[in-house]
Amino acid sequence: VDVIERQIRKNKTRLEKKIKRDAVVDTLLISGGQYDEPEDDSEFKIVKRKRFHVKPMSPEEAVLQMNLLGHNFFVFRNQDTDEMNVVYKRKDGNYAIIESI
Repeated sequence: VDVIERQIRKNKTRLEKKIKRDAVVDTLLISGGQYDEPEDDSEFKIVKRKRFHVKPMSPEEAVLQMNLLGHNFFVFRNQDTDEMNVVYKRKDGNYAIIESI
């Protein structure tokens, strides 16, 4: 049992390091926070635009990535469907996924 627990901790640590390393690379790919001014004076104004590469991953990996980054939602490409999805943490503490149709 101790051996299995050590292996689990080792693999979890390895996965967390990989996710953090990938997050740093993804963060570096985000554009410098430039944004386009809207043409008209609308009620809602976009003040920041981020652009980044989205890598394929499972919803479970996306939740892990979201938690490691401290975000309350995470955009990712679902490796099973090749569609863009969003995972987010619900007020009840559970997680949900938004899938395009």
